[in-house]
Amino acid sequence: MSGMETSSGENGRPAGPESVTDLDLDEAVIVALGCNDKGAWADCVEALEAALARFRPEGLDVVARSSWWRSAAWPDPGDPPFLNGVVVVRTELSPNLLMATLGRIEEAFGRTRGERPNAPRTLDLDLIAFGRRTGDLDGLILPHPRAAQRGFVMGPLAEIAPDWRHPVRGETARVLAQHVTVGRDARPV
Repeated sequence: MSGMETSSGENGRPAGPESVTDLDLDEAVIVALGCNDKGAWADCVEALEAALARFRPEGLDVVARSSWWRSAAWPDPGDPPFLNGVVVVRTELSPNLLMATLGRIEEAFGRTRGERPNAPRTLDLDLIAFGRRTGDLDGLILPHPRAAQRGFVMGPLAEIAPDWRHPVRGETARVLAQHVTVGRDARPV
């Protein structure tokens, strides 16, 4: 199996975390997923799995995925805890079209913006990196400007792509995961 493929578990879902050992990490398109409000689903795992099921019809092929990680909500740990994960996708979409697609998926899952910042949400999808692209692409900042500080992003990313290098900082996901400042309690479930 190459890193561009994932093995299937029950129901066609990948069986556990899949690494990207054969994938060109300089071309990796990385998306983070999060949930701390189950909405219409039985729990956040079901919501996140349902979101991943929407990726392929939207032109996003998941080629690697982390396990789900739990962490306290940030910045208000009084909110429900988050469940997070990271996927590497293959897509023909441009970065801006990918962001619009992620926004449509969030909306379909009941995500509303304009509430208080960092409020509980049914689905949070962030574009972490689009290959080695950097800078402001018509309002889209790449790589994600705060991802390197977040344990609930760098931990799952280091799980599947420990040698991925941050396009600006040059540090690997493995190293960044050891020095996060937010979500230091993030752990795989």
